[in-house]
Amino acid sequence: MSQSCFLPRGTEGAGAGSSRQVRRMGSVSEELSLVPLHQRPELLEACAKLLGEEWGKSRASRLHTLQRSSDAFPTCLLLLRSQGSAEAPTKPPATREGPCQLVGHVRLSRVAGRPHDLFVESVVVARALRGQGYGRRLMEATEQWARARGFGRLHLTTHDKQHFYAHLGFVLGEPVQSVAFLSPAIPTQVLRLFSTPSGAAATTARPRVHSTPPPPLPPPAAPPPPPPPTVIWARGVLAESSGQSLLETPHRDAKGLPIFWMKKDI
Repeated sequence: MSQSCFLPRGTEGAGAGSSRQVRRMGSVSEELSLVPLHQRPELLEACAKLLGEEWGKSRASRLHTLQRSSDAFPTCLLLLRSQGSAEAPTKPPATREGPCQLVGHVRLSRVAGRPHDLFVESVVVARALRGQGYGRRLMEATEQWARARGFGRLHLTTHDKQHFYAHLGFVLGEPVQSVAFLSPAIPTQVLRLFSTPSGAAATTARPRVHSTPPPPLPPPAAPPPPPPPTVIWARGVLAESSGQSLLETPHRDAKGLPIFWMKKDI
């Protein structure tokens, strides 16, 4: 997945949509850049391959989704890595060109009814680079990118990485509705229309008319007493269960599999 890591003049700053980190290791320096995919269209194929290796689906389907990345959301962010001599970072990025490796990907979408929130999905790090801290750096760079644009909270779902996200400061949350292709200029009142729970709309059905009055209903039975609260040990912490923890969740995805909803104020 190596590509040219040439950054056009003016694209290395946060104001242009990307950010840059440099880490020196002896005589070798490593530079990480978080860049929107639509600013690096030549990386479409490499990104589609990265996502396909993790979740499958056809190449055409992946490319179609990735090509929708824009500043108006959804936005696909790429973590790119380049290496060079320790003196290389002193050169202006506009004059520096070298091998570039696609490290990871994350996709951000708007959240219905919450104009200051973003939904995080499709978080992935290249398999050959896992276990080296790039997942944390990808999420930290994503938080910085979102915070610089006025967003204050991130939401995400995970089937089995809840402990990883908890270490990054995420806590268990409730489901939200992500909405793609919405401009930040859309009023909150419009966003709320998309977040109305199904079945919440009022009905206008006519009342039924009976020729004879129905028989009276029997008195309701007394409700059973509530069960005693259960206690769960979660990573050595004793906690009272409220239906979800880092070990169990009441939520299910479309396939009926357990899924954890998490959030973080940034």
